[in-house]
Amino acid sequence: MTWLLTLGVRTCALTCDITDKPTSPRKIHVRPVPLLGGVGIYLSFAAVMVGYLFFAPASWPTLTDAHVLPRHIIGILIAGFFLMIGGFLDDIYTLKPYQQIIWPILATLTVIMSGIGVEKITNPFGGYIILNEPLSNVLTFVWLLTIIYTTKFLDGLDGLVSGMTVINATIIVFLSLFFFVNVPTAVLAVLVAGCFFGFLIWNFHPAKIFLGEAGSTLAGFLLGVLAIISGAKFATALLMLGIPVLDGAWVVFRRLCMERRSPFQGDTKHIHFRLLSVGFSQRQAVFFLYGMSAIFGGLALFLQSSQKIAALAAVCGIMIVLAYVFFRTEKRGVR
Repeated sequence: MTWLLTLGVRTCALTCDITDKPTSPRKIHVRPVPLLGGVGIYLSFAAVMVGYLFFAPASWPTLTDAHVLPRHIIGILIAGFFLMIGGFLDDIYTLKPYQQIIWPILATLTVIMSGIGVEKITNPFGGYIILNEPLSNVLTFVWLLTIIYTTKFLDGLDGLVSGMTVINATIIVFLSLFFFVNVPTAVLAVLVAGCFFGFLIWNFHPAKIFLGEAGSTLAGFLLGVLAIISGAKFATALLMLGIPVLDGAWVVFRRLCMERRSPFQGDTKHIHFRLLSVGFSQRQAVFFLYGMSAIFGGLALFLQSSQKIAALAAVCGIMIVLAYVFFRTEKRGVR
């Protein structure tokens, strides 16, 4: 369904000239590429989820239970719709950052109001830390916005965000089925993986359509929500998206504290662009980041809490090594 709807969305985007034109160094494609890809993903995701919820035979795995309630599903759909509105407007009018952030905030508040939230976090020294409602809501709000903007910042190479969403959603399927026995979350994760895989066929290099603002924010939003309702604690979720999250955090810090400018003003210093600068092709850079996500996400399935902290330290070490390689390469380039 996603593959077919993306074909229709692509045709409409070309007809209406809603395209991403290569007008800056960050835009490495050579010709205008249609936007609005996220609209096709959301429409297929919503249609299949509603159809599954109301028309699936009783013998099929359930989409709701005592943990995942119907109001949670409704909240996810409404929140996704807010992201579609904001993404659609941005793809057409190129909204300013303060206008863009309105829609992720509305989406995040919607799922919090539906009852989705971080109820507890793992204590590395044993047991859990139970969160009261205000703290849970704040932590959920910060977490979802962080992951939304992580995938938004990461969306710079063909197929990168859509492919990593497929990988991470698939890891959550295994996590939900074999470790936390959360069947509804596994069904949702399968839907997310399937929708983004259907889009990846169009989006892999050379891309015939881009995710656009709607798709890049929807990817992070769905992964963030899945991480919460699957029972995956922050260490597990951060291992799956460790390198992009650290890259995003460093980029924001550098722009704010070192360059004294807006953190939302784009540049070519993200990790995916840096990989290109050291000689990677687009596909090589994408597969490298796919591999990092799959390796550390896979490890997260089997590691204990204290071991996950060590794995997160390894991710930080990899980022430091990469930063050194990028620095040396740029220094030689200047010479």
